[in-house]
Amino acid sequence: MTRAYASISFAVIAVTLALCGCFVSSRPARPAEDHAMRDGYMFLGDRWVHGGGQAVHEAIGGLKHDGAFTSIMLVVEHAPVEMYDVVVTFGDGQQWRPGTRYTFGPDSTSREIALGGPRVIRRVDFVFANLPGDGKARVELWAR
Repeated sequence: MTRAYASISFAVIAVTLALCGCFVSSRPARPAEDHAMRDGYMFLGDRWVHGGGQAVHEAIGGLKHDGAFTSIMLVVEHAPVEMYDVVVTFGDGQQWRPGTRYTFGPDSTSREIALGGPRVIRRVDFVFANLPGDGKARVELWAR
């Protein structure tokens, strides 16, 4: 009887976990993220910037994926952002500035920013601000 009870208990737990897995899922991708994923980019990291319109310096390091990438894309979620500077630090310590100033609407992406061949990315620094009164924005780094 103990063996039968254990088998039934295991079956009940397995079914419960399976049902919970159906109802507990990660949030659906937003339109800008869908765009990046469709183009073969993978998520490397993000930073949040709060309202007020003041310039903030943030970096995304400790990337979620390793490897050599040929391009990056920036994704902005939730609120508009003005990006003043982007500095990419490669694995060999060399730094590169795309030399572009971006203004993003909410839920938008940058163009593809080519890195000039396969490069290991150590970190990406940003100087940005979201527009006054628009809440906080999420700035994401994607690469392929």
